[in-house]
Amino acid sequence: MLRNPGRARQGTGRHDGGSRWQAVQARDRSADGAFVYAVRSTGIYCRPSCPSRKPRREQVVFFPLPEAAEQKGFRECRRCHPRAFPMRDARIETVARICREIEARILADPGMDVRSDAQLTLAALSTPVGMSPHQLDRAFRSAMGITPRQYADAQRMRRLKSRLKRGDNVTTALYEAGFGSSSRLYERAPSHLGMTPAAYGRGGTGMKIHYAIVGSPLGRLLVGATNRGISALYLGESDGALRAALRKEYPGAGLIPDAPGQGAKGRGKLGEWVGHILAHLRGQEPHLDLPTDVQATAFQRRVWEELRKIPHGATKTYTEVARAIGRPAAVRAVARACATNPVSVVVPCHRVVRQDGNLAGYRWGIQRKRELLEREGKAARP
Repeated sequence: MLRNPGRARQGTGRHDGGSRWQAVQARDRSADGAFVYAVRSTGIYCRPSCPSRKPRREQVVFFPLPEAAEQKGFRECRRCHPRAFPMRDARIETVARICREIEARILADPGMDVRSDAQLTLAALSTPVGMSPHQLDRAFRSAMGITPRQYADAQRMRRLKSRLKRGDNVTTALYEAGFGSSSRLYERAPSHLGMTPAAYGRGGTGMKIHYAIVGSPLGRLLVGATNRGISALYLGESDGALRAALRKEYPGAGLIPDAPGQGAKGRGKLGEWVGHILAHLRGQEPHLDLPTDVQATAFQRRVWEELRKIPHGATKTYTEVARAIGRPAAVRAVARACATNPVSVVVPCHRVVRQDGNLAGYRWGIQRKRELLEREGKAARP
């Protein structure tokens, strides 16, 4: 039997884990839930009874719970699923529950800023588990080596890295990770990423986006698309600014301009889609139903799908949209999903207003939002 299994701490290759190493060698099922072990050469952590190939002792590190191993960058074994096995020591299991609670809340509301949300304070986390804030802080530090707040921050940084690797632009990634401002992200970037977020994101798989810039009733219009759908729809005054915005949105993509003079008459799907968009902006095609090809989180997609249900000539509030997707408390996250929408007009984020009727912010300017709503309102009247 193991001595004080619940108090097993992270090993560093020393002989303080002798009994744990014996349990791993024997694939001792009775040791499951007492600790997990990670293998440096594979980057995977397991239960003591895992049937996988036995590692060399110098490659093994011990952790009191799965979340502590993940905090150090190890991945869960797909054979023994150590996360699914409850920890034996009550205090360690409580810490594991708190870790899962933090992860669940971040996943449930991706736009939630951990520094301003009262649900992630020590007082809020400790009450449901019957501990005082001080007791939870001590237990968490003992098992994880960091505070609950630092753990939440680390989870957001992991989320950010994942988004950037997938090719998300920096603006979308930082808000989806819950960083309230770019300054909070960039001050942590060197230590967590080793480079700026934009440079990190360029390592993601790129897309090939063809784009055209034409005149429209609302100024210069840029439409970018893959062969699957529209990836960008921007409005502005300067062609150069629109190109810069497209590059910022998709830093890892290959951007291919339409041939000069083609414009809305360009070949293939892009020219056809530009024609539909121009007709819509002129009031000739009220119902715009075009395919999109954008990088988005599940939450963003839910919001954007709801926006496409808002009828031409109508508006909804951010609160109404949040309720419609079954997330009434996520009003702020809904606003961020609107603000990071890369395909305006096709996904009509301009149809969302504040509770008091104020138009609030719009990526392409309040005046354009007002003009869009006025045009649609007039077209909807008999």
